[in-house]
Amino acid sequence: MEIILKTDIKGLGYKNDLVEVKPGYGRNYLIPQGYAVLATTSNKKILAENIKQAAHKADKVKKDAEEIAAQLENLTLEIKAKVGDSGKIFGKVTTIQISDALAEKGIILDRKKISINMEVGTAGEFEAEADLHREVKTAIKFVVVGE
Repeated sequence: MEIILKTDIKGLGYKNDLVEVKPGYGRNYLIPQGYAVLATTSNKKILAENIKQAAHKADKVKKDAEEIAAQLENLTLEIKAKVGDSGKIFGKVTTIQISDALAEKGIILDRKKISINMEVGTAGEFEAEADLHREVKTAIKFVVVGE
């Protein structure tokens, strides 16, 4: 089943992408939730026109994402956590903490665009990934220190 995505869906695609999904997933979840529309010929024509009109706006959005990526490359965040005697932290570091630390540095980034690919259970240096734009992804370096 071919559908057109109305929002970015992690693991499936980005807004205005034409993707192929299983019929049950499209009919029972994506379309009723408003995340996608059926890819009919008329919807494809509307999509083409919308993409054409939004092309100049997309350049600005991409440039903004590249600027944020350049800021993140030279930045190392410090995340404070309670650490036990063995060096393990109590709880875990989440994307919310990283987003808040970025906000303190003046960079506003939604926590949903940040992903931590490894388990952060001890103090030390780690990396998270920021998905800023369809073509712009960057690493966020952070250090977990004891309070």
